Amino acid sequence: KVSMMSLLELFCEVDDFWQWFRPHWHAHLLVSGERQRIRATQLSESEMMTILIWFHRSHYRTFKAFYTEYVCEFWQGEFPHLVSYERFVALIPRVAVPLFAYLKRNCLGQCSGISYIDATALRVCHNRRIHSHRGFDGFAERGKTSTGWFFGFKLHLVVNHQGELLDFQLTAGNVHDQQPVPDLLKTLFGELFGDKGYLSQALHDRLRERGVQLITSIRRNMKPRLMALHDRLLLKKRAMIESVNGLLKADAQIEHTRHRSVNNFVVNLLAGLTAYCHRPHKPSITLDPHEFCALMPTN
Repeated sequence: KVSMMSLLELFCEVDDFWQWFRPHWHAHLLVSGERQRIRATQLSESEMMTILIWFHRSHYRTFKAFYTEYVCEFWQGEFPHLVSYERFVALIPRVAVPLFAYLKRNCLGQCSGISYIDATALRVCHNRRIHSHRGFDGFAERGKTSTGWFFGFKLHLVVNHQGELLDFQLTAGNVHDQQPVPDLLKTLFGELFGDKGYLSQALHDRLRERGVQLITSIRRNMKPRLMALHDRLLLKKRAMIESVNGLLKADAQIEHTRHRSVNNFVVNLLAGLTAYCHRPHKPSITLDPHEFCALMPTN
């Protein structure tokens, strides 16, 4: 009963957004001369978005199993106009723009003045299959992380101290972590904590002009520098965003090597991020006064 009510609430929220967004989007498509995209389908866009988002909240490992074994078997009453799995997959690209708009407008959190930034690799194939992989030609690139080389993309995330997603950006795997930072922080303020990959005086000065203080740890070969006790404690909490990345990959399944098209890869990513935003319990940090005392030097 609880799950069914949650499904109804999700559909109502998505459908309300779709009813608002549809005339604006269709007007834009008409101006662009792309009339063929306005044709209605048996399954509405809001229904498709709801199913895609709910998949990332389920325990199914593949969307085909989720759709054929669960949706078609138990959701006929909720979605009376279900189509075949092959037809649904063919329709997925048409909800990419609405899903992106819904995520950006309805699901992102508010900046609290304490933010964390990180980039995580999204592999699209095993390294041994890079030379034979053709599905992402011109999009995916080779990149390197602390765990080694990969072929795919990088997902750049910014979250607040409550684990709420503030913004995101997808780049090729060979893009440096620092490159998307200015675009990600257009509406942010306060302190931003990152790992050593964001260590740059030029980036620090550029963000300071925007009212954002970039705080990172230092490398072993660098001279020690003074840091406020409060900032030192918050920097030690940076593992929270690593937990966010872990949830996105383990639970929301934003990374796998079964994609056959770039469009479906993007929709899968957007639906996974949206499902994470709807999680009632997210990784977060709490500032315990006793932790401040633990960092104080003893005589």
